[in-house]
Amino acid sequence: MTSPSYAGIRPKARTQRNLSDGVTTFDSDLGWMAAVWRDGLLARLTFGHSSPQAAVAYLAIDEDPTTAARTMKPLIRRLQAFASGKREDDFLDIPLDVANMTPFQQAVIERCRRIPVGETLSYAGLGKAAGHPGAARAVGRVMATNRFPLIVPCHRVVSASGAIGGFSAPDGIDMKRRLLTPEQTIRHYD
Repeated sequence: MTSPSYAGIRPKARTQRNLSDGVTTFDSDLGWMAAVWRDGLLARLTFGHSSPQAAVAYLAIDEDPTTAARTMKPLIRRLQAFASGKREDDFLDIPLDVANMTPFQQAVIERCRRIPVGETLSYAGLGKAAGHPGAARAVGRVMATNRFPLIVPCHRVVSASGAIGGFSAPDGIDMKRRLLTPEQTIRHYD
């Protein structure tokens, strides 16, 4: 049985190495970022680091960064613009590597991608929207291990009381506040 393919998320099929595969680091207004591409899919993203070395170390991979492939450069520019507050971007066109995720995790990731700028959703609300009512704690675990922050805007997921909740990126809750403040989050949905 194959897992479902959600819009914008394509489970990867291992074939020969793609020219865009690799790890690249780049600076932004949110600190150094590192992106990992596999078979044309974004496999990991991290941000908020003090150096390119710290960004790669956070990924815990045994691979040296390379110069960004031509196919990665548009996303890098978009992430830098987003980080500087110059551009709202939903990143829904970025294909993600979710092959090692369960159908539940894929559903939560896909629904989280669709939380609009300026809105938040509770963990319970996200679970319900993803087709899994009552799964707030499991949704929290998916968000805590989000491999695609910013692309999958887990910073827009808050506690049911509206409290900011946790955040696993460097600088934790301070970074979450930093991301939410310019988005002028004024609406909260369960």
